[in-house]
Amino acid sequence: MRRVEHLLRATAKAEARHFWFRGFRAFVTPLLQRAAAGRTRPLLLDCGCGTGANLDLLARFGPSYGFDLSEAGIRIGRAAGRTRLARATATAAPFPAASFDIVTSFDVLYSLPDADERKAIAEMYRVLKPGGFALVNVAAMNVLRGDHSVLSREIRRYSRDDLRARLETPGFSIVRLTYTNFTLFLPLALTRTLQRHRGLRAEADAQHEITMPPAPVNEALSLLLWMEGVWIRWLDAPFGSSLLCLARKPLA
Repeated sequence: MRRVEHLLRATAKAEARHFWFRGFRAFVTPLLQRAAAGRTRPLLLDCGCGTGANLDLLARFGPSYGFDLSEAGIRIGRAAGRTRLARATATAAPFPAASFDIVTSFDVLYSLPDADERKAIAEMYRVLKPGGFALVNVAAMNVLRGDHSVLSREIRRYSRDDLRARLETPGFSIVRLTYTNFTLFLPLALTRTLQRHRGLRAEADAQHEITMPPAPVNEALSLLLWMEGVWIRWLDAPFGSSLLCLARKPLA
């Protein structure tokens, strides 16, 4: 438990400035804007919210709620002033059916066993209003498995076809599906190939994956991912370390 809380606190500290999180926000914001377009104060839910840091982004679009199984994550989030948090499992969201306009799942599904992953996707579908949107981010491409996979307790990495099929099973229609972080693919592929060759680190030794790089490096990589974010507003990336999908629940 202490190790989990330490990891959550380290992640919470990095989320504001680390280039990866900055890039992530650049990628998801346009899709959130698309999902919220034409809606007056839509209700949003983050499924597997950790410490709730992403609620700060979601709240730009409407009242936002989150839940997570980690007691430590909820405690840290509430200490940071985030009150719309609940402790629950992704396989049984504690909300009535058809309650939300937008639901999100950021880097959660890949850590769930297959049966739980199917239930979590079904729960996102259940709590969405007809015509509502789900925004999902997952790890992609098995060639990029590395120390970060240990840190995030990753069970699988997805291909486009795999994620599409898993989301379409309960009834979602795919609106947008693209890889992200493709500008970092070559250095990531090299680094993680070397990590697998060496042998992946134990979880306690893998926290270097969220360590802040030197400021000039962090700023340069932040700019690179921001530029990628502009590019993928219009075009899908052919490969990358993550898959980002906007899906919709049919109106009827």
